[in-house]
Amino acid sequence: MAEKTQNKKADDKGFGFAFHKENYILLIVGLVLIVVGFLLMLGGGSDNPEVFSEALFSFRRLTLAPILILAGYIVEIYAIMKRPKSVS
Repeated sequence: MAEKTQNKKADDKGFGFAFHKENYILLIVGLVLIVVGFLLMLGGGSDNPEVFSEALFSFRRLTLAPILILAGYIVEIYAIMKRPKSVS
């Protein structure tokens, strides 16, 4: 008898998937932000090692890309911690 009540209680709580559609969408958005940030950091090197390239210190590589990567990680953490509004 005790086993039936425990099983019924577990079914009433609505155990299911940890993430919902909103969480997965936010996870994908965060991953895209991180990938775009790393892609923006690419390049800036010189073909000739004797010539210094100023492109290494561009706004895109030093400021924009790290901000996008940080924003992506923040979105990822939010997506993991977010709870659904209603359990149905």
